Amino acid sequence: MSTAPGRTVGVDVGGTFTDLFFYDEAERSFRTAKVPSNRGDEAVGFMGGLAAFGPVSELSSIVHGTTVGTNALLERKGARIGLITSRGFRDVLEMRRRDRRHTWGLWGDFTPVVDRDLRIEVAERTHADGSVVTPIDPDEVAAAARVLAAKGAQALAIVFINAYANPANEQAALAAAAAAWPNTDLACSSQILPEIREFERTSTTALNAYLQPVVGSYLEKLDRALQAGGFAGRFHIVQSNGGIMSTTTARRLPVRTALSGPAAGVIAAAAIARAAGFPDVITGDLGGTSFDVSLVVGGETALAPQTTIDFGLVVRTPMIEITTIGAGGGSIAHVDAGALLQVGPHSAGSRPGPVCYGQGGDRPTLTDANLVLGRINAARPIGGKLASLDVEAAKAAILRDVGAPLGLDAHAAAEAIVRVANGKMAGAIRLVSIERGHDPGKFVAVPFGGGGALHVGALIKYVGLKGALVPRYPGVTSALGCVIADIRHDQVQTVNLTLAGLDAAALDRRMVSEAAAARAVVEDAGLAMERIDLVFELDMHYVGQTHTIAVPLPVTITAGSTGDTTGDTTGVSAELIRTAFDRAYQASFSRLLPDVPVKIVNLRTAAIGRRPCFDLAALAPGPEASMERARQGSRPVWFDGGWHDTAIYARLDLPVGAVVPGPAVLEQPDATTVIDPDLVARVDALGNVIVERKEAPQASQGAVS
Repeated sequence: MSTAPGRTVGVDVGGTFTDLFFYDEAERSFRTAKVPSNRGDEAVGFMGGLAAFGPVSELSSIVHGTTVGTNALLERKGARIGLITSRGFRDVLEMRRRDRRHTWGLWGDFTPVVDRDLRIEVAERTHADGSVVTPIDPDEVAAAARVLAAKGAQALAIVFINAYANPANEQAALAAAAAAWPNTDLACSSQILPEIREFERTSTTALNAYLQPVVGSYLEKLDRALQAGGFAGRFHIVQSNGGIMSTTTARRLPVRTALSGPAAGVIAAAAIARAAGFPDVITGDLGGTSFDVSLVVGGETALAPQTTIDFGLVVRTPMIEITTIGAGGGSIAHVDAGALLQVGPHSAGSRPGPVCYGQGGDRPTLTDANLVLGRINAARPIGGKLASLDVEAAKAAILRDVGAPLGLDAHAAAEAIVRVANGKMAGAIRLVSIERGHDPGKFVAVPFGGGGALHVGALIKYVGLKGALVPRYPGVTSALGCVIADIRHDQVQTVNLTLAGLDAAALDRRMVSEAAAARAVVEDAGLAMERIDLVFELDMHYVGQTHTIAVPLPVTITAGSTGDTTGDTTGVSAELIRTAFDRAYQASFSRLLPDVPVKIVNLRTAAIGRRPCFDLAALAPGPEASMERARQGSRPVWFDGGWHDTAIYARLDLPVGAVVPGPAVLEQPDATTVIDPDLVARVDALGNVIVERKEAPQASQGAVS
């Protein structure tokens, strides 16, 4: 199943920087690059970064993690869209789950992504058992589509109430609408989410339409730029579930890119931590605009069946569980009306950027504070675009906007900014660990992104973590994740079956059919794969319950590598399903209800194309690394209210086994790692920096002094 080795580039476009990781599979060599993003025309930074690796015509594949969809949802900058729905269900998006942004008050403050005058009802009805009671009138649907197009709708969503049980009416409506619609940006809910629950299905389908023109035009612009450069390889996009998909699929299902960039980073961080012997970690991606946190237990990332991007914007598709807060390097510090210091959520981004960039920014940021405290080397800014950073301008801005209102000098004000930001990051880590029943003392932080390693000490001490693992190239970890991520396609189908009297043979046939469809999407990706795994999961509950639990099924398709599923079987049975359900329910609720009937609601199928293993040992320091080469002298760095003479090291020149006591600063082109005075760092066999408290016992490996 593997194809010939190629030259792959992972590209992660963030709000401030575009990170790239180049890997030559034949030579087992790699290179990295980090260039400023060009917000508004990300293709410029994208192509500029690729140029660092030579002609794009020599690349075999490009895998891209993007925040275009995320930003469009958060900033409400998607397309103007129309919705055609069943009579009586025009306001599903506004009713939601009867929740509200603010508990008290008489007035609602939520505006759906589809204006009410762009939501049109048509006569149709399908019962929950799949029987069609009222067929659609194609002329009525076509007329509705023409009205919506005339009102300026750029994309169209069609959602009928019970289309999950029988999509016939929806598909007929889609055909009728397509004949009258001016472009190809239209879809029905049975194509996007053929699952019970009308709000989640309507929301996901509407948001998919909301993103189609935005993501589609972005990918089209990149495609044109790549073709102009002679690129003839495969171009793929990272999904929110941590897998990758073709750009064709991404244009059809852009809602699956909602957490694309952050997901790639979690995949890489989990792989690095597993290889280093740390299966339980908390990842922290600190970029220019946000801090993204995720929990990895037993080496496995956690997938959530749905997420809320912002209030009322519910996306039901498998996603890596990621908590995001507005605390990045570009987060703006200010004193509010109550004389409290705030950091974020507003960000200076890459334009104009922090004050120290000298590009017109005049409001102090977290990056400015770290610079004033000596933690960032003003003469060696990351990204390569700027020759130096303006310390005095950063100091003046901090003193004006933070120091003067609070009665602090510039350095105390800068430290206050860092402390507030650290507190916000610690709160996000507590949210995914302590508040979910996990002991943070058993977890190791994996900080990455351009700024994550600057705050490694605070992440350990504020939350009580066991330690931290800083990847070899923290600034481009998400780009590395693009390279090593598996190819994945998820499908869901509502089945509504009771376990008692289950027709196991019929369910088996449906599972084989779903597996064949999912497998075909993965095979079409055209990337090197060692094998394709087919994974099944059921959403189940006791009869009378409202919510379901996820029940993994220990079954496999018996198909060979050809993908021909004729005559295949999963070996599923009622007894196997009951055992799996009892195990999952017991784990979640510590009890069973043996006398209550059990129901299967949804069948979930995932096809995962396992990419060839990326040997992380390739990132390790070479034989030329030594402490002598790594030492770069010292400089004053501010810690806990005062200056400390701090050793400076070229991080990439540190040899395996090196031990660096704090205070120390480890510098490299894509990131800076700060070791607090009460911490100590060591370099493991893969080149990662392991940071622990000084009193913690050191691992038994040869230290280099």
